[in-house]
Amino acid sequence: MQMYPIVTIAGPRQAGKTTLARKLYPDFDYVSMEDMRERQLFEKDPTHFLQHHKAPCIFDEVQNTPTLLSYLQGIVDREKKTGMYILTGSRQMELQQSITQSLAGRTGIVDLLPLSQAELAAAGVKQERDTALMNGGLPRIFEYGLEPGQVYMDYLRTYIERDVRSMVNIRNLKAFELFITLLAGRVGQIINFSSLATDVGVSASTIREWVSVLEASYIIFTLYPYHQNFGKRLTKSPKVYFTEPGLLPTLLGIESPAQLGRDPLLGHIFENYAVVEVLKARFNDGKRSNLYFFRDTKGFEIDLLLDMARQPLPIEIKSGMTFTPAMVKNLETFSKLVPHAHAPALIYGGAPMQDFHSVQVLALHEASKVLQYA
Repeated sequence: MQMYPIVTIAGPRQAGKTTLARKLYPDFDYVSMEDMRERQLFEKDPTHFLQHHKAPCIFDEVQNTPTLLSYLQGIVDREKKTGMYILTGSRQMELQQSITQSLAGRTGIVDLLPLSQAELAAAGVKQERDTALMNGGLPRIFEYGLEPGQVYMDYLRTYIERDVRSMVNIRNLKAFELFITLLAGRVGQIINFSSLATDVGVSASTIREWVSVLEASYIIFTLYPYHQNFGKRLTKSPKVYFTEPGLLPTLLGIESPAQLGRDPLLGHIFENYAVVEVLKARFNDGKRSNLYFFRDTKGFEIDLLLDMARQPLPIEIKSGMTFTPAMVKNLETFSKLVPHAHAPALIYGGAPMQDFHSVQVLALHEASKVLQYA
Protein backbone atom coordinates (compact mmCIF):
# COMPACT_ATOMS: atom_id res chain seq x y z
CA MET A 1 0.00 0.00 0.00
CA GLN A 2 3.00 2.27 0.49
CA MET A 3 4.38 1.38 -2.95
CA TYR A 4 1.35 1.32 -5.26
CA PRO A 5 -1.94 3.21 -5.72
CA ILE A 6 -3.71 -0.17 -5.92
CA VAL A 7 -3.07 -3.51 -4.21
CA THR A 8 -4.75 -6.61 -5.64
CA ILE A 9 -5.31 -9.62 -3.37
CA ALA A 10 -5.74 -12.75 -5.48
CA GLY A 11 -6.53 -16.29 -4.39
CA PRO A 12 -9.22 -18.97 -4.07
CA ARG A 13 -12.68 -18.28 -2.72
CA GLN A 14 -13.08 -18.31 1.08
CA ALA A 15 -9.33 -17.97 1.62
CA GLY A 16 -9.87 -14.80 3.68
CA LYS A 17 -9.11 -12.06 1.14
CA THR A 18 -12.03 -9.83 2.13
CA THR A 19 -11.53 -10.43 5.84
CA LEU A 20 -7.84 -9.56 5.59
CA ALA A 21 -8.46 -6.34 3.64
CA ARG A 22 -11.26 -5.13 5.94
CA LYS A 23 -9.34 -6.08 9.09
CA LEU A 24 -6.21 -4.20 8.02
CA TYR A 25 -8.11 -1.18 6.64
CA PRO A 26 -11.39 -0.86 8.58
CA ASP A 27 -11.82 2.80 7.58
CA PHE A 28 -11.92 2.03 3.84
CA ASP A 29 -15.22 2.06 2.00
CA TYR A 30 -16.25 -1.44 0.85
CA VAL A 31 -18.13 -2.65 -2.22
CA SER A 32 -18.76 -6.24 -3.30
CA MET A 33 -18.89 -6.53 -7.07
CA GLU A 34 -20.64 -9.88 -6.67
CA ASP A 35 -23.67 -7.91 -5.51
CA MET A 36 -25.88 -7.67 -8.58
CA ARG A 37 -27.30 -4.34 -7.46
CA GLU A 38 -23.83 -2.82 -7.17
CA ARG A 39 -22.88 -4.15 -10.59
CA GLN A 40 -26.00 -2.67 -12.12
CA LEU A 41 -25.32 0.71 -10.51
CA PHE A 42 -21.78 0.68 -11.87
CA GLU A 43 -22.81 -0.37 -15.36
CA LYS A 44 -25.61 2.24 -15.47
CA ASP A 45 -23.42 5.19 -14.47
CA PRO A 46 -19.73 4.41 -13.72
CA THR A 47 -18.82 8.04 -12.99
CA HIS A 48 -21.56 8.48 -10.40
CA PHE A 49 -20.78 5.07 -8.90
CA LEU A 50 -17.11 5.98 -8.35
CA GLN A 51 -18.02 9.41 -6.97
CA HIS A 52 -20.14 7.59 -4.41
CA HIS A 53 -17.32 5.11 -3.63
CA LYS A 54 -14.29 7.36 -3.48
CA ALA A 55 -10.82 6.29 -2.42
CA PRO A 56 -9.83 4.79 -0.11
CA CYS A 57 -12.04 1.85 -1.08
CA ILE A 58 -12.04 -1.94 -1.22
CA PHE A 59 -13.60 -3.44 -4.35
CA ASP A 60 -14.32 -7.14 -3.79
CA GLU A 61 -14.35 -9.80 -6.57
CA VAL A 62 -13.54 -7.33 -9.33
CA GLN A 63 -13.35 -10.02 -12.02
CA ASN A 64 -17.13 -9.59 -12.26
CA THR A 65 -16.70 -6.04 -13.60
CA PRO A 66 -13.41 -5.86 -15.54
CA THR A 67 -14.24 -2.42 -16.99
CA LEU A 68 -14.04 -1.02 -13.44
CA LEU A 69 -10.26 -1.30 -13.66
CA SER A 70 -10.13 1.05 -16.65
CA TYR A 71 -11.93 3.74 -14.67
CA LEU A 72 -9.63 3.21 -11.68
CA GLN A 73 -6.65 3.62 -14.00
CA GLY A 74 -7.82 7.10 -14.93
CA ILE A 75 -8.35 8.07 -11.28
CA VAL A 76 -4.97 6.85 -9.99
CA ASP A 77 -3.16 8.44 -12.95
CA ARG A 78 -4.74 11.80 -12.07
CA GLU A 79 -4.31 11.57 -8.30
CA LYS A 80 -0.78 10.09 -8.28
CA LYS A 81 -1.15 8.74 -4.73
CA THR A 82 -0.35 5.41 -3.13
CA GLY A 83 -2.71 3.25 -1.08
CA MET A 84 -5.93 4.33 -2.79
CA TYR A 85 -7.68 1.04 -3.57
CA ILE A 86 -7.64 -2.63 -2.61
CA LEU A 87 -9.02 -5.11 -5.13
CA THR A 88 -9.75 -8.80 -4.60
CA GLY A 89 -10.36 -11.53 -7.16
CA SER A 90 -10.89 -15.28 -7.28
CA ARG A 91 -10.55 -16.07 -10.98
CA GLN A 92 -6.92 -15.74 -11.99
CA MET A 93 -7.31 -15.74 -15.76
CA GLU A 94 -9.88 -12.94 -15.92
CA LEU A 95 -8.14 -10.94 -13.21
CA GLN A 96 -4.74 -11.14 -14.88
CA GLN A 97 -6.17 -10.13 -18.25
CA SER A 98 -7.91 -7.11 -16.74
CA ILE A 99 -4.81 -6.04 -14.81
CA THR A 100 -2.58 -6.43 -17.85
CA GLN A 101 -4.91 -4.30 -19.95
CA SER A 102 -5.64 -1.55 -17.44
CA LEU A 103 -3.44 -1.59 -14.35
CA ALA A 104 0.01 -2.65 -15.51
CA GLY A 105 2.56 -0.92 -13.29
CA ARG A 106 -0.17 0.52 -11.07
CA THR A 107 -0.91 -2.41 -8.76
CA GLY A 108 1.01 -4.72 -6.48
CA ILE A 109 -0.34 -8.28 -6.42
CA VAL A 110 -0.57 -10.42 -3.29
CA ASP A 111 -1.44 -14.12 -3.53
CA LEU A 112 -3.42 -15.25 -0.49
CA LEU A 113 -4.05 -18.97 0.04
CA PRO A 114 -6.12 -20.50 2.88
CA LEU A 115 -4.67 -20.83 6.38
CA SER A 116 -1.38 -22.65 6.79
CA GLN A 117 -0.51 -25.07 9.58
CA ALA A 118 1.91 -22.48 10.96
CA GLU A 119 -0.86 -19.85 11.10
CA LEU A 120 -3.25 -22.28 12.74
CA ALA A 121 -0.61 -23.34 15.28
CA ALA A 122 0.06 -19.67 16.07
CA ALA A 123 -3.68 -19.28 16.74
CA GLY A 124 -3.61 -22.21 19.18
CA VAL A 125 -5.09 -24.83 16.84
CA LYS A 126 -3.33 -28.16 17.45
CA GLN A 127 -4.08 -31.02 15.07
CA GLU A 128 -2.87 -34.55 14.54
CA ARG A 129 -1.73 -35.43 11.04
CA ASP A 130 -4.94 -37.04 9.78
CA THR A 131 -7.19 -34.38 11.31
CA ALA A 132 -5.13 -31.65 9.66
CA LEU A 133 -5.43 -33.37 6.28
CA MET A 134 -9.22 -33.62 6.68
CA ASN A 135 -9.70 -30.03 7.84
CA GLY A 136 -7.59 -28.33 5.19
CA GLY A 137 -7.21 -24.58 5.61
CA LEU A 138 -10.53 -22.82 4.97
CA PRO A 139 -10.83 -20.26 7.78
CA ARG A 140 -14.58 -20.73 8.34
CA ILE A 141 -14.08 -24.39 9.30
CA PHE A 142 -12.03 -23.28 12.31
CA GLU A 143 -13.99 -20.10 13.03
CA TYR A 144 -17.31 -21.91 13.35
CA GLY A 145 -16.19 -25.48 14.15
CA LEU A 146 -17.80 -26.85 10.99
CA GLU A 147 -17.67 -30.42 9.70
CA PRO A 148 -15.12 -30.29 6.86
CA GLY A 149 -16.75 -32.92 4.65
CA GLN A 150 -19.95 -30.91 4.31
CA VAL A 151 -18.08 -27.63 3.85
CA TYR A 152 -15.96 -28.98 1.01
CA MET A 153 -18.91 -30.67 -0.65
CA ASP A 154 -20.75 -27.34 -0.66
CA TYR A 155 -17.58 -25.65 -1.89
CA LEU A 156 -17.44 -28.02 -4.83
CA ARG A 157 -21.11 -27.65 -5.66
CA THR A 158 -21.20 -23.85 -5.53
CA TYR A 159 -17.94 -22.11 -6.24
CA ILE A 160 -16.30 -24.63 -8.53
CA GLU A 161 -19.35 -25.31 -10.67
CA ARG A 162 -20.31 -21.62 -10.78
CA ASP A 163 -16.83 -20.30 -11.54
CA VAL A 164 -16.07 -23.04 -14.05
CA ARG A 165 -19.37 -22.58 -15.86
CA SER A 166 -18.76 -18.84 -16.11
CA MET A 167 -15.36 -19.42 -17.72
CA VAL A 168 -16.05 -22.27 -20.14
CA ASN A 169 -19.08 -23.92 -21.69
CA ILE A 170 -19.24 -27.38 -20.12
CA ARG A 171 -22.01 -29.36 -21.76
CA ASN A 172 -21.53 -32.56 -19.76
CA LEU A 173 -21.33 -31.61 -16.10
CA LYS A 174 -21.19 -35.25 -14.98
CA ALA A 175 -18.09 -35.79 -17.12
CA PHE A 176 -16.50 -32.74 -15.53
CA GLU A 177 -17.32 -34.01 -12.04
CA LEU A 178 -15.76 -37.36 -12.93
CA PHE A 179 -12.70 -35.51 -14.22
CA ILE A 180 -12.20 -33.66 -10.89
CA THR A 181 -12.59 -36.92 -8.95
CA LEU A 182 -10.07 -38.72 -11.15
CA LEU A 183 -7.71 -35.78 -10.83
CA ALA A 184 -7.92 -36.08 -7.04
CA GLY A 185 -6.97 -39.75 -7.32
CA ARG A 186 -3.86 -38.78 -9.31
CA VAL A 187 -2.69 -35.89 -7.16
CA GLY A 188 1.06 -35.66 -6.91
CA GLN A 189 1.46 -37.71 -10.07
CA ILE A 190 2.60 -36.62 -13.51
CA ILE A 191 -0.44 -35.68 -15.60
CA ASN A 192 -1.27 -38.07 -18.42
CA PHE A 193 -3.78 -36.11 -20.47
CA SER A 194 -4.50 -38.99 -22.86
CA SER A 195 -5.22 -41.43 -20.03
CA LEU A 196 -7.55 -38.95 -18.30
CA ALA A 197 -9.33 -38.28 -21.60
CA THR A 198 -9.94 -42.00 -22.10
CA ASP A 199 -11.26 -42.47 -18.55
CA VAL A 200 -13.56 -39.44 -18.72
CA GLY A 201 -14.70 -40.00 -22.32
CA VAL A 202 -13.63 -36.65 -23.75
CA SER A 203 -10.73 -35.47 -25.91
CA ALA A 204 -7.24 -34.75 -24.55
CA SER A 205 -7.62 -31.13 -25.65
CA THR A 206 -10.76 -30.86 -23.49
CA ILE A 207 -8.84 -32.23 -20.51
CA ARG A 208 -6.13 -29.62 -21.06
CA GLU A 209 -8.77 -26.90 -21.20
CA TRP A 210 -10.40 -28.12 -17.99
CA VAL A 211 -7.03 -28.23 -16.21
CA SER A 212 -6.41 -24.63 -17.29
CA VAL A 213 -9.83 -23.58 -16.00
CA LEU A 214 -9.24 -25.20 -12.59
CA GLU A 215 -5.87 -23.48 -12.39
CA ALA A 216 -7.42 -20.13 -13.29
CA SER A 217 -9.99 -20.64 -10.51
CA TYR A 218 -7.25 -21.37 -7.94
CA ILE A 219 -8.63 -24.89 -7.46
CA ILE A 220 -5.45 -26.66 -8.60
CA PHE A 221 -1.91 -25.71 -9.50
CA THR A 222 0.71 -27.52 -11.53
CA LEU A 223 4.27 -28.22 -10.48
CA TYR A 224 6.82 -28.48 -13.27
CA PRO A 225 10.08 -30.42 -13.37
CA TYR A 226 13.23 -28.57 -12.44
CA HIS A 227 14.50 -26.66 -15.44
CA GLN A 228 18.25 -27.12 -15.06
CA ASN A 229 19.72 -29.76 -17.33
CA PHE A 230 21.15 -32.73 -15.45
CA GLY A 231 22.32 -34.90 -18.33
CA LYS A 232 19.10 -34.40 -20.33
CA ARG A 233 17.35 -37.07 -18.28
CA LEU A 234 14.48 -34.99 -16.91
CA THR A 235 10.80 -35.60 -17.47
CA LYS A 236 8.90 -32.61 -18.92
CA SER A 237 5.26 -33.19 -17.91
CA PRO A 238 3.87 -31.41 -14.81
CA LYS A 239 2.28 -32.78 -11.66
CA VAL A 240 -1.04 -31.52 -10.35
CA TYR A 241 -1.95 -30.50 -6.79
CA PHE A 242 -5.05 -29.01 -5.16
CA THR A 243 -4.62 -25.50 -3.78
CA GLU A 244 -7.02 -26.35 -0.95
CA PRO A 245 -5.92 -29.86 0.11
CA GLY A 246 -9.03 -30.28 2.25
CA LEU A 247 -10.95 -30.91 -1.00
CA LEU A 248 -9.09 -34.17 -1.56
CA PRO A 249 -10.67 -36.35 1.16
CA THR A 250 -14.14 -35.20 0.08
CA LEU A 251 -13.45 -35.94 -3.59
CA LEU A 252 -12.06 -39.36 -2.67
CA GLY A 253 -15.04 -40.27 -0.46
CA ILE A 254 -13.03 -40.20 2.79
CA GLU A 255 -15.28 -39.28 5.71
CA SER A 256 -13.10 -39.32 8.84
CA PRO A 257 -9.48 -38.92 9.97
CA ALA A 258 -9.40 -42.59 10.96
CA GLN A 259 -10.47 -43.63 7.46
CA LEU A 260 -7.95 -41.25 5.92
CA GLY A 261 -5.11 -42.76 7.96
CA ARG A 262 -5.80 -46.16 6.37
CA ASP A 263 -6.38 -44.92 2.83
CA PRO A 264 -3.97 -46.14 0.10
CA LEU A 265 -3.66 -42.53 -1.12
CA LEU A 266 -2.58 -41.18 2.29
CA GLY A 267 0.96 -40.54 1.01
CA HIS A 268 -0.29 -38.48 -1.94
CA ILE A 269 -2.76 -36.54 0.23
CA PHE A 270 -0.01 -35.73 2.72
CA GLU A 271 2.34 -34.73 -0.10
CA ASN A 272 -0.27 -32.35 -1.50
CA TYR A 273 -0.69 -30.75 1.91
CA ALA A 274 3.05 -30.36 2.46
CA VAL A 275 3.67 -28.88 -0.99
CA VAL A 276 0.91 -26.32 -0.44
CA GLU A 277 2.38 -25.48 2.98
CA VAL A 278 5.68 -24.51 1.34
CA LEU A 279 3.82 -22.62 -1.39
CA LYS A 280 1.89 -20.66 1.27
CA ALA A 281 5.13 -19.84 3.03
CA ARG A 282 6.58 -18.44 -0.19
CA PHE A 283 3.47 -16.35 -0.94
CA ASN A 284 3.16 -15.16 2.67
CA ASP A 285 6.76 -14.01 2.42
CA GLY A 286 5.88 -11.96 -0.66
CA LYS A 287 7.84 -14.17 -3.03
CA ARG A 288 7.18 -16.15 -6.21
CA SER A 289 6.57 -19.89 -6.03
CA ASN A 290 9.90 -21.07 -7.53
CA LEU A 291 8.82 -24.64 -6.68
CA TYR A 292 9.54 -27.64 -8.89
CA PHE A 293 9.98 -31.39 -8.65
CA PHE A 294 12.86 -33.51 -9.91
CA ARG A 295 12.49 -36.82 -11.71
CA ASP A 296 14.76 -38.46 -14.28
CA THR A 297 13.89 -41.10 -16.86
CA LYS A 298 15.10 -43.84 -14.53
CA GLY A 299 12.50 -42.92 -11.93
CA PHE A 300 14.77 -41.22 -9.39
CA GLU A 301 12.70 -38.46 -7.85
CA ILE A 302 12.77 -35.62 -5.36
CA ASP A 303 9.28 -34.52 -4.31
CA LEU A 304 9.96 -30.80 -4.17
CA LEU A 305 12.73 -28.38 -5.16
CA LEU A 306 12.89 -24.74 -4.16
CA ASP A 307 15.02 -22.89 -6.69
CA MET A 308 17.06 -20.20 -4.94
CA ALA A 309 19.06 -18.30 -7.58
CA ARG A 310 19.58 -21.58 -9.47
CA GLN A 311 20.78 -23.24 -6.29
CA PRO A 312 18.13 -25.86 -5.51
CA LEU A 313 16.92 -26.79 -2.04
CA PRO A 314 15.70 -30.42 -2.21
CA ILE A 315 12.73 -31.42 -0.05
CA GLU A 316 11.39 -34.92 0.48
CA ILE A 317 7.88 -35.52 1.84
CA LYS A 318 6.92 -38.64 3.79
CA SER A 319 3.59 -39.26 5.50
CA GLY A 320 5.01 -41.72 8.03
CA MET A 321 4.81 -40.65 11.69
CA THR A 322 7.99 -42.50 12.68
CA PHE A 323 11.27 -41.21 11.31
CA THR A 324 13.60 -43.71 9.64
CA PRO A 325 16.92 -43.05 7.88
CA ALA A 326 15.39 -44.50 4.69
CA MET A 327 13.25 -41.35 4.45
CA VAL A 328 16.31 -39.26 3.51
CA LYS A 329 17.98 -41.71 1.13
CA ASN A 330 16.94 -39.82 -2.02
CA LEU A 331 18.06 -36.53 -0.49
CA GLU A 332 21.53 -37.92 0.12
CA THR A 333 21.66 -39.18 -3.47
CA PHE A 334 20.58 -35.81 -4.84
CA SER A 335 23.17 -33.97 -2.74
CA LYS A 336 25.87 -36.09 -4.38
CA LEU A 337 24.38 -35.46 -7.82
CA VAL A 338 24.18 -31.70 -7.24
CA PRO A 339 26.98 -30.71 -4.83
CA HIS A 340 26.07 -27.00 -4.99
CA ALA A 341 22.53 -27.64 -3.68
CA HIS A 342 21.32 -26.21 -0.37
CA ALA A 343 21.19 -28.47 2.67
CA PRO A 344 18.20 -30.78 2.11
CA ALA A 345 14.99 -30.94 4.15
CA LEU A 346 12.45 -33.62 5.05
CA ILE A 347 8.81 -32.89 5.89
CA TYR A 348 7.22 -35.91 7.58
CA GLY A 349 4.04 -36.86 9.44
CA GLY A 350 5.54 -37.18 12.91
CA ALA A 351 6.47 -34.88 15.79
CA PRO A 352 9.24 -32.26 15.71
CA MET A 353 12.74 -33.71 16.10
CA GLN A 354 16.36 -32.78 15.71
CA ASP A 355 18.07 -32.69 12.35
CA PHE A 356 19.46 -35.93 10.98
CA HIS A 357 23.04 -35.50 9.81
CA SER A 358 22.83 -32.66 7.24
CA VAL A 359 19.07 -33.01 6.69
CA GLN A 360 16.59 -30.60 8.28
CA VAL A 361 13.74 -32.77 9.65
CA LEU A 362 10.44 -30.90 9.95
CA ALA A 363 6.96 -31.79 11.17
CA LEU A 364 4.01 -30.72 9.00
CA HIS A 365 3.27 -27.59 11.03
CA GLU A 366 6.95 -26.61 10.69
CA ALA A 367 6.98 -26.86 6.88
CA SER A 368 7.30 -23.10 6.45
CA LYS A 369 10.63 -23.23 8.29
CA VAL A 370 12.19 -24.80 5.24
CA LEU A 371 12.60 -21.25 3.90
CA GLN A 372 14.92 -20.41 6.78
CA TYR A 373 17.52 -22.78 5.42
CA ALA A 374 17.61 -21.30 1.92
